[in-house]
Amino acid sequence: MSIADSLLPEFDHEMATTRRMLERTPETDPAWKPHPRSATLGYLAAHLAQLPSWIPVTLEQAELDFNPPGGARWKVPEFTTTTALVALFDENVKQARASLARTADPDFMVPWSLKNSGAVLFTMPRIAVLRSFVMNHMIHHRGQFTVYLRLRNVPVPGSYGPTADER
Repeated sequence: MSIADSLLPEFDHEMATTRRMLERTPETDPAWKPHPRSATLGYLAAHLAQLPSWIPVTLEQAELDFNPPGGARWKVPEFTTTTALVALFDENVKQARASLARTADPDFMVPWSLKNSGAVLFTMPRIAVLRSFVMNHMIHHRGQFTVYLRLRNVPVPGSYGPTADER
């Protein structure tokens, strides 16, 4: 079995779970945040919708510079509506899944670097970046998002089993 084939079931499960969360994003008060140092609800939702787009970047490029010298800074899209958010997520998932499915085993071992303003923040094999910087990153923020939903009195869907709202 190829590396891609072993990762696709996990990818599909995590994307479906994230989509269920994003579908429940309340459109009222996207500027709400649980603490002054927290991200806004709209920003966190948009970040979750954008994260799958990092998979083709990871698997098809050698690096990503969030703030390239002389170039445009990487930005999280603006939250507008839940419908637009889910559509963005779906498109990013479609492209990410295709990129993952076509990646050959040796290509997962190619070193990949994250940079900021030309300075290397880290370099790891693409497979490690895919699991930690992309997938685990998404799962982390999805966990945060469930707290946001709960604090906004939005029923929380299950991730790895039912929640109190689904019993």
